[in-house]
Amino acid sequence: MNFIFISPYFPNNFYNFCVELKNAGVNILGIGDMPYLELRRELKDSLTEYYKVDNMEDYSQLLRACGYFTHKYGKIDRIESNNEHWLGKDARLRTDFNVPGLKIDEIEAMKYKSKMKDVFQQAGLNTARGRVVNSLNEAEDFIAEVDYPVVVKPDSGVGAADTYKIHNHDQLLDFFNNKLNLDYIMEEYIEGKIHTFDGLTDQEGNIVFSSSMVYKGGIMETVNEGLDMYYYIPRELPEDIVEAGKKTARAFELKERFFHFEYFKLADGRIVALEVNMRPPGGLTLDMFNYANDINIYKAYAELIAHGEFRADISRKYNCFYIGRKNFINYKHSLEDILNNYGQYIVLHEAISPILAPAIGDYGIILRTEEMEQGKEAVKYAIDKN
Repeated sequence: MNFIFISPYFPNNFYNFCVELKNAGVNILGIGDMPYLELRRELKDSLTEYYKVDNMEDYSQLLRACGYFTHKYGKIDRIESNNEHWLGKDARLRTDFNVPGLKIDEIEAMKYKSKMKDVFQQAGLNTARGRVVNSLNEAEDFIAEVDYPVVVKPDSGVGAADTYKIHNHDQLLDFFNNKLNLDYIMEEYIEGKIHTFDGLTDQEGNIVFSSSMVYKGGIMETVNEGLDMYYYIPRELPEDIVEAGKKTARAFELKERFFHFEYFKLADGRIVALEVNMRPPGGLTLDMFNYANDINIYKAYAELIAHGEFRADISRKYNCFYIGRKNFINYKHSLEDILNNYGQYIVLHEAISPILAPAIGDYGIILRTEEMEQGKEAVKYAIDKN
């Protein structure tokens, strides 16, 4: 089996996919713009060959790379990055080389937030009122319907990049005077706690692994206001979120893919679908799956690709917490204090890539506990301020 992995070095933990795919007998062919000598040793050892391009945004260069691999190794069986940024290029390459997986004509509703709403509604899920606004007049008409505040973000975008909460007309004018040359969607502001439904489907579209996260607050606020953040995977997944997640997976007809769905849970218990991402959740969450269940999700994915079977035992032994601390925040307790007081629960701590730091912190700590209160106590200690 020939598997072309696009940008296998980002995020940092994605090299594990290549390691385990090789262990499962898959031939891994990498494409990226990072010089080969700068790749970590484990990744280099996993790759049969690496093709460096000058510009990952230039599709013609990716096309030539895949053509070269096809000529040298034969038919390509999979092309994947597991990265939202490359969703369109992955799909286009699969289409051009007739490789199984999402094709270019299948990703519209997965890429554009305005089109996601249609699929959510067809699945019987609530959504926030919203529309694409291309002018000040269109925005004012929409706000007349829903009132301030509103949230505005790129209709096609990744994470909370260029996302704003607008409270009044002056801020609205400021947005239109400074916005990028993109299509933006404007939505009514929803007050609720963010929950996710995350997982992996097999070749038939069955969900073979699932998990859920609960966030301290929104990623938009974390980025725009420079806040620290935490989220956690509970041992018991909320039944209403699981039900919404299963409906979403069926509606989007996902096959052999990781997914990351986001929902608001309102004070009255209603679930409002926010958006879908057809890739694993970001940051260190894949590693949290492992720590929460004592599994190797990278190996389980590789076995699914190579043999069509998901063999990991999902035990949900632990609640698993992520804490992201910002360097410029004056915390009451040092990292050494945290390790001394809660080290028995901490399974990983490390500096975070600068490109991810605005959303998930400059330094990440993962801890796991059997009891929820133990974890929440440790989180409170870690983010207490002076």
